[in-house]
Amino acid sequence: MKFLRQVFESLVFAYQALRSNIMRTTLSLLGVSVGIFAIVAVFTAVDSLNGKIRSEIDSFAGSGVLYVGKWPWLMQNNYPWWKYLNRPEMKYSEFKYLKENLTSAQAVAIIDGGRTASVNRGSSSMDINITGASYDYNQVTSCPISEGRYFLPIESDNGLNVAIIGSKVAENLSNGESMIGQVIKLNGIKFSVIGIIEKKGNDMLGFGGTPDEKVIIPYITFATIFQKDRPQPDISIKAFEDDVNQQNLEGDITGMIRSLRSIKPKQEDSFSINRMDGLNQFFDGIFSVLNVAGALIAGFSLLVGGFGIANIMFVSVKERTNIIGIQKSLGAKNYFIMFQFLFEAVFLSLIGGIVGIGLVVLITFIPQEALPLSLSFKNILSGLMISSFIGILSGIIPAWVAAKMDPVIAIRSK
Repeated sequence: MKFLRQVFESLVFAYQALRSNIMRTTLSLLGVSVGIFAIVAVFTAVDSLNGKIRSEIDSFAGSGVLYVGKWPWLMQNNYPWWKYLNRPEMKYSEFKYLKENLTSAQAVAIIDGGRTASVNRGSSSMDINITGASYDYNQVTSCPISEGRYFLPIESDNGLNVAIIGSKVAENLSNGESMIGQVIKLNGIKFSVIGIIEKKGNDMLGFGGTPDEKVIIPYITFATIFQKDRPQPDISIKAFEDDVNQQNLEGDITGMIRSLRSIKPKQEDSFSINRMDGLNQFFDGIFSVLNVAGALIAGFSLLVGGFGIANIMFVSVKERTNIIGIQKSLGAKNYFIMFQFLFEAVFLSLIGGIVGIGLVVLITFIPQEALPLSLSFKNILSGLMISSFIGILSGIIPAWVAAKMDPVIAIRSK
């Protein structure tokens, strides 16, 4: 109890010392405020960018989806592009076989996109990104419909001329009226609009272009009209959420396609199975580097703030040398003297950290369409812990010097 009481008294002394020198206290914490602001702002920006990119990856590729295609997504240093170039494209017959025989998959779809086409209605026209997709497309990836409906199985299987259009396409062609049921022309060929994709905004990664400027049509229709020159389809397969099932599914896919293509046991696969794990690991490495680089750059300003606090603490020890001598002559323990100055340094640094975090909070309230910033509890806690550590580091030596003073010499000082 005596120890706790003395610790509390040390806190009171530290608080009173800060109150008695408001101007000096304010100037001392500015350096820490700038440093903590910089570090927390960097962490917040990187986390927000990370969340934005992962959200777009999930929106484009779907969660737990395997993509079977000609090319691997991740290119290593010794990337044998000439070998992949000679691989055959995925075939519609292979998609049908997988769809009918893969019992371990939730959904199987064939997709081909990334083609530019011209869409027009009357005098209004624009260039769009066109995608051909089979019926299960909306089960393997996100395709929210804001108005109208999705494809019917009969429309997809029979290759009817129906289209689902992006919100920007609808705005440019509508002339103020609903686009559902209207006829548009894609490269001069008539299509009936059955649905409008929910507005999303710009796609940061550019995965197939923004959905707002996209038109989706049945895959068979796409293959007949737009795929004659260079077919580049992927077969997308939605796995069950269990990781073991996903691994088993990948093995089933590999065995089936190798059998369909009559690939001998010692021959390499003539296709690639791409998973989001590899892409996520790629971005994990990038964001780790960004976090470290940002923390190092911001750490320099925090270091300057720490030196500022240490300098002020040495001045404070010098000013209160006589008081230290009186306290020690009355029986104050070394830890009691040490805690006074250590708490004062930590208070200074913590207040500076809170001010810096507050500035980041204010920034997050500013509307950001491209990259909305979100300050997480983890980053707030990190900022407070870093500022506390800087306070301890800056105040430990001045506090140690004060605690080790000879009471007789301290009392005689002026």
